Amino acid sequence: MSSSQRIVSDRRLIAGPAPDVQLHLINKRPDDQQDFSPERTVVMMHGATFSSASLFDVAVGGASFMDVLAQAGYDVWAVDARGYGGSSRPVEMSRAPGDGAPLVTARTAIDDFGAAVDFICRHRDIPRLNMLGMSWGATVAGAFVSEMCAKVEKLILVTPLWLSKQPLRIDAGGPLGAYRIVSPAAFEAAWRSAAPEYARQQLIPDGWFQAWEKATLATDLDSPQPGTVRAPSGAVQDVRMYWTAGKPLYDPGAIARPVLVISAEWDVDVRFDMAHDLFVRLVNAPYKRLVEIGQGTHMILMEKNRRQAFDAVIGFLDERMVPAS
Repeated sequence: MSSSQRIVSDRRLIAGPAPDVQLHLINKRPDDQQDFSPERTVVMMHGATFSSASLFDVAVGGASFMDVLAQAGYDVWAVDARGYGGSSRPVEMSRAPGDGAPLVTARTAIDDFGAAVDFICRHRDIPRLNMLGMSWGATVAGAFVSEMCAKVEKLILVTPLWLSKQPLRIDAGGPLGAYRIVSPAAFEAAWRSAAPEYARQQLIPDGWFQAWEKATLATDLDSPQPGTVRAPSGAVQDVRMYWTAGKPLYDPGAIARPVLVISAEWDVDVRFDMAHDLFVRLVNAPYKRLVEIGQGTHMILMEKNRRQAFDAVIGFLDERMVPAS
């Protein structure tokens, strides 16, 4: 499909799994799309800190990740878990960040993700669809698929959070409040620092970070501090309770669908050994693939080599594997 294909964009709120929860969905698709089949439908889940609009729908270099998928002929959706982006914010997020227990663990996000999956399947009249999760969102998607394989066509895990014998950067230590205050501007240094010093300036093309920062700040206009967004602390609690404690939050062996795992050479947040350990545990996937993108970090979807990740995703979704006779 041509990159000049007109894309239809829609944003909406849907009912969440609890009466006081509304979930924000983004949808992009080709204007003339008639095929709303499981094979041509994708739903995506964001990571621990930034919302789906920030990670999947910032148009740099002419298009966002969602745009590219839609241009490839896919009906692509992205959901915000409660506490993120345009979805409902728990009342505790209107108080000081240190007040209250960590909000929105993976188990809560799995419930929200499931509500979004059910809505999309009803809306498009399909029994299942493709799923993509990034980082902590890969935990959410992976756990969902391990429990609900019948609703899944294929699974894509991008820089997926997994077991680590070393501390992870997302956990700075100390007590956890209900949510975190995150400065995208301050995040830039940590983002670039994962790359070797010689490659840091070229890692993010000129103007891309500024576009990403502007889009990210627009996802939380009510943050109590200018130039920041709020992020629930539940994902950090997950790191402490599961990923650095040697306790998988879900069983990859229960995933009986095709799986693509994407890693990045300079990812210090989810190292290659972590992604590979997850990959080898996918023992019941009909087929699986591990792709490592060179010269990229945990934020590979917003970097100069992002097209390699996009192509890997589209190629995996497009292919129709026939079991050997």
